[in-house]
Amino acid sequence: MTFTSRPHDLLWLKSSDALLNIQDAWVASQWNTGLPVVVRRDVNDERDIPVGVRGMTREQRAAGWVKAKVVSRVVTPEMVADRERLLHSRFVSEQPVQAAILLTTVAWPWHWGITGSTGYAIATDIPVLHADSDLDLLIRAPQPLTHDELRQWQAQVETLPCRADTQVETPFGAFALNEWLREGRVLLKTTTGPRLTNTPWHRES
Repeated sequence: MTFTSRPHDLLWLKSSDALLNIQDAWVASQWNTGLPVVVRRDVNDERDIPVGVRGMTREQRAAGWVKAKVVSRVVTPEMVADRERLLHSRFVSEQPVQAAILLTTVAWPWHWGITGSTGYAIATDIPVLHADSDLDLLIRAPQPLTHDELRQWQAQVETLPCRADTQVETPFGAFALNEWLREGRVLLKTTTGPRLTNTPWHRES
C-alpha cells in the first residue's frame, strides 16, 4: 500500500506485532488490529510512520512507529467530517457531532476535518464521547489564508453547541487558530518540535 500519511490520520494495521518501539505495558492488553492508531508528528531515520495508541482512559496514550507496508486502511479527518457519515453515526445525538453537522451546512473554501475523541468515535463506533467532549477541528491550508477568511470560520465555530478548537495545517506544521487570530504569531507544531513564528506558511532557516 502506497500512501502519504498526515498527522491525525487514523490507520488500521495488518498485524498486532506491527507496532514498533512501544514500551507501555497496557498496549498489549488493550490494543488490537480492530482499533486504529493515529498519526502523530515526529520523524526518524528509517522514515517510519509515527503513531499514537489510545487506551481506555485519557491517561493511556503510547507513542510508537509503524512501517507503511503494514497499513491496511486509512481514515482521514476529512472523511470523518463527511455529512452523510455524521448523519448516520451512532453518536449523531451527541453535541460534538451535532456541531460538526452544522459546519457541513456551509460551503467553506478549504478542506476541513474532525480529529480527537470525536473523530475517533465517529470512525470506530467506540463510545469515547461524553457530555463534556470537545470538537477538535482541522483546516487544511496549503496556501496562506487571510484573517478575514479565518474569522468567518471562527465566528461560526463560536456559535456551536459545544466547545470547539481548530488547528490550521500548513505545509510546515499546524497552529491553533484562536492563537493566530489573537496574537498574530503562533507556536507551530512541526515534525522536529514546536517553534514560535509569525510566518507559519514559510520555512524558517
